[in-house]
Amino acid sequence: MFWFTQGLCSLPVFLVIWSSSTFIISYLIAIFRHDVDVLFPYISDTGANPPESCIFGLMTFISSGAGIATIYARYKFVEKLSEETRVVSPRLNKAALVLGVVSCLSMCIVATFQETTVTEVHDLGALLFFVSGVLYIVVQSVVSYHAYPYGSSAGVCRARLGIAVVAALAFFPSILPKKKEKKRKVEMLWFLLCEHARRAFNQDATLGSDYPFHVASAVCEWVVAFSFVCFFLTYIDDFKMFTLRVKTEFEELS
Repeated sequence: MFWFTQGLCSLPVFLVIWSSSTFIISYLIAIFRHDVDVLFPYISDTGANPPESCIFGLMTFISSGAGIATIYARYKFVEKLSEETRVVSPRLNKAALVLGVVSCLSMCIVATFQETTVTEVHDLGALLFFVSGVLYIVVQSVVSYHAYPYGSSAGVCRARLGIAVVAALAFFPSILPKKKEKKRKVEMLWFLLCEHARRAFNQDATLGSDYPFHVASAVCEWVVAFSFVCFFLTYIDDFKMFTLRVKTEFEELS
C-alpha cells in the first residue's frame, strides 16, 4: 500500500499541492504578462487581472473546498479522540472548526471580489482570511499539545507551534498600509544597484518613501499564506490513522 492511500492523508496532500500551485501559477502568469513586478508583489496583485484572475479564482474555490473538507476531517478526528481520552475540550475543537471554515469562506471572498474592482470587500475578505487563519493554526497548536501523546508526536506539536508563531508575527506587518497603485516600480531597486538594470527595464522613476513598508507587507503576506500551507502539511501523518464514513438512516414518516 502506498503511503498516500493510507487513511485520509491524500486530503491534506492535495490541499497543500493545490494551494501552493494556486499562488505560484497565478504569480507566474502575472509575471509573464507583466501585470506585476517580479520582486515582492502582493498575492492579490497576482490575481487581479484576467486571465490570471480567472485561474486564481477557480483554483482558490477548489482550495477552499479542500480546506473545509480537511478542517472538518481534523475536527472529527479530534472529536473521536476526545471521546476515548477526554484530553481536548469539545468547545476548543468546535472553535477551531468555526475559525477554519470562516477562513476558507473568506478565501472565496478574496477570489470573487478582485482588488481592482471592489477594493473594500476584497480587503475585508483578506483581513478576515488572515485573522481567522492565524487564529485557527494557533488554536490547533493548542489542541495538538492537549492531545499529546494520543494524537501527534512531540516533534509535530513543536513544528505546529513554530509555524503558528511565525504566522502570528508575520501577520501584523502584512497589514501595513498599502499604497494602491496599478504598477509599482520595484524594478528600480536594481537601478540603485547597477546601470545595466536601469537600461534593461527602461525606467526613470525613483523608489517611493513607502517602499520599505511595501516590501515588509508583501513579504509577510507571502509568509503568512505559506505558513498555512506548511501547517496543513503537518496533518499528513495524523490523517493516515483514520477514515470517515457516511452513514445513511431512514426515518419512517407516520
